[in-house]
Amino acid sequence: MNNLAAALVLLVAFEHVYFLYLEMFLWTTPKGLKIFGNTAQKAEDSRVLAANQGLYNGFLAAGLLWGLAYPGEAGRHIQMFFLGCVIVAGIYGGITAKPRIAVLQAGPAALALLVVALA
Repeated sequence: MNNLAAALVLLVAFEHVYFLYLEMFLWTTPKGLKIFGNTAQKAEDSRVLAANQGLYNGFLAAGLLWGLAYPGEAGRHIQMFFLGCVIVAGIYGGITAKPRIAVLQAGPAALALLVVALA
């Protein structure tokens, strides 16, 4: 169970590193425009905000990786805290932006949180 929990936390962390990459570096590219459904003008106008959002996703990933690296029960608590943050962010994004965000972001984090809590 511990290996499964660690694998799921790692998956969520890598997912957020990918979000960082998309939002900070691909936001105004054709791939970024397609993924986020933006026009070139809308993407350019929101480029700085997207980069800031990407940076926050990087902080979530860093927190999850820190929790994996930190030994014992304290590491598990760190993981649970950051997974909770991801879930809240995913639900908020699903309500305010696109429902799909809740599924892609909060869904894996909720599963990981459940497995970490049971491990």
